[in-house]
Amino acid sequence: MRVLHVITGLGIGGAEQQLRLLLRHLPVHSAVVTLTNPGPVADALRADGVPVAHLGMRGNRDLAALPRLARLIRRGRYDIVHTHLYRACVYGRIAARLAGVRHVVATEHSLGAGQIEGRPLSTGARALYLATERLGSATVAVSETVAHRLTDWGVRPHRIRVVPNGIDAAGLAHDEAARAAARRRLGVPADAYVVGGVGRLVPGKRFDTLVGAVAELPADVRLLLVGEGPHRERLERLAAASGVDDRVVWAGAVTRDLPALLCAMDLFVSPSADEAFGLAVVEALAAGLPVRYVACPALDDLPPEEAPDARRIGGTVADVAAAVREARAAHAARPGRRPVPPAAHRYDIARSARQLTTLYRTLYREASDR
Repeated sequence: MRVLHVITGLGIGGAEQQLRLLLRHLPVHSAVVTLTNPGPVADALRADGVPVAHLGMRGNRDLAALPRLARLIRRGRYDIVHTHLYRACVYGRIAARLAGVRHVVATEHSLGAGQIEGRPLSTGARALYLATERLGSATVAVSETVAHRLTDWGVRPHRIRVVPNGIDAAGLAHDEAARAAARRRLGVPADAYVVGGVGRLVPGKRFDTLVGAVAELPADVRLLLVGEGPHRERLERLAAASGVDDRVVWAGAVTRDLPALLCAMDLFVSPSADEAFGLAVVEALAAGLPVRYVACPALDDLPPEEAPDARRIGGTVADVAAAVREARAAHAARPGRRPVPPAAHRYDIARSARQLTTLYRTLYREASDR
């Protein structure tokens, strides 16, 4: 079976990293085409042995990209085309049909309650999405929450399959030596209490509330932010204005160093109010961290006992500061890592790959029977 994955871009991001992790576990011949931005994840995929092509699309209305993509699909003689992210889903479904591929799967990674991929939902975006969705075979939602949002948006329920995002739980296991080494490298004192956040530095992630909360906390509390994005300069100015620029550590883009960076933390906080899954929260749980979050569909879809050290909090600076104080007091009373909760194992990437493989094989058999 030959599967082509079409994605909008391959810069550092959750969907992009998820695709790379997934391809390591899918037992099919996979190739990737990125419409734009063949960034660091493209290099990483090639290092994994996955062929990556760059379509060179110049913008949302670059219709000339459509026949180029169709030709690429036709030449590859792919059995299934699997699209990821809004623009790739729209163009990829049309191109696959033009190329004669009958089975198209689309994963919806980033449909929030009021935004899609960080952009406000609009009538036009919804209409275009639904028009092309009917050209596909199935739409994959990364959580039950996203499945409900797709249904509310107008996608027919029988066309939706839930295949949750996955993590490499074993690769995220806590390591004391890695913790000490990461803290030395980052210049973080061994006895500091480190609050961590992971994600793109964009307004929707609301890392400004974390910076504001640190300003209300004792001087031994540090904030470790893992990620890059256009909001970084504004966050740096906020940290300086709040008098905590020496207590905020900027780790840069999410890379293979993430397990060590999670080891360096004592508490993980996700202040984003609108998420499609909450992958960083699940990764933090796999690292044995207590977690405080504003929104996380991955946990909302599970019984509370599957993640006993994860708690929902309010989204204001005062709410976050209070949550950190409470967690810090609990840490002082009971230091050390917590056992990895069932939620982290439930979202193992191997399980997600098996679910997706089952969908591929079902579609492939249908094609063979015709």
